[in-house]
Amino acid sequence: MKFRTRAFREEPEINFIPLIDVLLVILIFLMVTTTYSRFSELQINLPAADAGKPPERPDQIDVAVDPQGKYVVNKSPVTFSNPEALSRDLRRFAGAMKDPVIVISADANSPHQSVINVMEAARIAGYGKITFTTQSAKH
Repeated sequence: MKFRTRAFREEPEINFIPLIDVLLVILIFLMVTTTYSRFSELQINLPAADAGKPPERPDQIDVAVDPQGKYVVNKSPVTFSNPEALSRDLRRFAGAMKDPVIVISADANSPHQSVINVMEAARIAGYGKITFTTQSAKH
């Protein structure tokens, strides 16, 4: 009987090189696809405007917003219930105008939401031209 002598057994090894390659690919992918935003450090400088003579526009609808959030369209008071109703009023005042310019004259103390409501109503009505009026600073 011939017994086998104890054969040399190799100890198993863990090859780290493929693991490192995969981790580097994942790291590069994450670095490329991640956006870094710091909203808390965002500095906003609001522009100042010099009001001159407003341009003459035959196709324009004037929308005024007072500090209480009330609306006046082409010098006619309009009650606001929702942006859809205001868009119907804008269409009614537009009449035969194809793509009128919506001119928003908002009081400095008017709620921000009131101005957004006018912009939303113009979007619903299909009017994409919106501008704002300014006035010169009093010296």
